[in-house]
Amino acid sequence: MNQTASPTTGRLAMRVPSLETTAAWLLAIIWIFPLVYAVWAAFHPPAYMVRFDLFAPLTPDNFADAWAQAPFARYYLNTFLLVTGVVLAQFVVCTLAGFAFARFPIPGKDILFMLVLIQLFVFPEVLIVENYRIASSLGLVDTITGIGLPYVASAFGIFLLRQTFKTIPRELEDAARVEGCGWMAILLKVYVPLAKPTYLAYGLVSISHHWNNFLWPLVVTNSVESRPLTVGLGIFSAPETGVNWATVSAATLFSIAPLLVAFLLFQRQFVQSFLRAGIR
Repeated sequence: MNQTASPTTGRLAMRVPSLETTAAWLLAIIWIFPLVYAVWAAFHPPAYMVRFDLFAPLTPDNFADAWAQAPFARYYLNTFLLVTGVVLAQFVVCTLAGFAFARFPIPGKDILFMLVLIQLFVFPEVLIVENYRIASSLGLVDTITGIGLPYVASAFGIFLLRQTFKTIPRELEDAARVEGCGWMAILLKVYVPLAKPTYLAYGLVSISHHWNNFLWPLVVTNSVESRPLTVGLGIFSAPETGVNWATVSAATLFSIAPLLVAFLLFQRQFVQSFLRAGIR
């Protein structure tokens, strides 16, 4: 005899969170806890770093101390120049390479594309010694150009734009060719405008990665003139410097604040750009 669930049982089932929801909330709490602690420590005196008193006094002194003890203005400038230069160079190189792989009848194109994709399976740390040797031979050690040069040709960007260009109807290309457009004009007037969501998605990923990149900039830089925020923060928070952790927390917020604010402001565009680009 079949029995149907009562409405009360259905409502109780809807109210009980699923295992996936519970796990997602637990992971969210684990991931956000360091940020919450950094905010707490940055806005309170050092005496309250491990004392969570809701009535503890707030103070901006930690930010003032951090800004005075390290050249964060220079670090910001270096990071902005680095990220902007790398992303623009990647857009140019990946656009040309992705367009060639998507539309040009190149002999052995599939093999060449597979060789490009092999880069995705190689950890950047493996290439540090060789990259440093090349940067040294070119005189690019301790320069912003030397930091960004190994990342100009991105296999992920080439793959992403190739896949996007392959989905654009050939009829649009034929119509542009009838109007007298050459390959470069077709690329700039047809393919690039239709791939804007992909450019936005890839640009956001690239900016986040190079803003937070640490190991290679640490190896190739020696002075304040070329040191980005991540390396400057690492040196600033070294135990031998004697800086208290409240000041280090304030410096950490200096480093992540631009990305955090940008994500909070453009969260919807961030998600939609990935969905439109076909990333699941």
